[in-house]
Amino acid sequence: MRADALALDLDGTLVDSAPDIAAALAHALRAEDLDHRFELRTVRAWIGDGPDVLIQRALAARGVREPHPALAQRLRAHFDAATLAAPLAHGHAFEGVAETLRALSRTLPLAVVTNKPTPLARAVLDAAGLLPFCSAVLGADTPGLRKPAPTLLLAAAERFGVRPARLLMVGDGPADLQAAAAAGCPAALVDWGYGGIADPGAAVWRLQSPRQLLALLPPGAAERAAMG
Repeated sequence: MRADALALDLDGTLVDSAPDIAAALAHALRAEDLDHRFELRTVRAWIGDGPDVLIQRALAARGVREPHPALAQRLRAHFDAATLAAPLAHGHAFEGVAETLRALSRTLPLAVVTNKPTPLARAVLDAAGLLPFCSAVLGADTPGLRKPAPTLLLAAAERFGVRPARLLMVGDGPADLQAAAAAGCPAALVDWGYGGIADPGAAVWRLQSPRQLLALLPPGAAERAAMG
């Protein structure tokens, strides 16, 4: 596998943020006097399509399938405020991610491409200590930008001056793989994420550890990174 740049998903790929997302969701629902009691495993399964969809799924689980737009807007405002107040109070970067991004960023441009809105994504990356390694953070600030749409990946390729075929998308869920296919990017699927994809297909690079990404570096750089 070779690439001239990387695009990396955030939640479930770089950081285990599910506890913080669950806490922000609970805060939002509680602020509107709605039942906020969901198990972490339930919320984890809802992650991947951005906070608006997350909130919709929580409301649907309580029988509210067509919430009033004003309610949805208030819930989103509560969610954002809670996230910005404590971006990663309960979660953490996955083991090996920080070291791997540090090594990769010395040679390759890295973009975080996420369905989380950009301000929230930057706050989480900063709290995780990963923001200095990122050349760009591209979040889904409008619904049309959300993966599986290829728009953010194409924007990352253009920003870095590389062909989409040389931009590797690293993610944990179906939307990541579908966005990569739509953009014409190669894809890698992490085994530690939230997506639960049993068989991504032979064309997808399966990662058991973040350090496997060091194989993208030139031999000398990879050896130096491996030595710390």
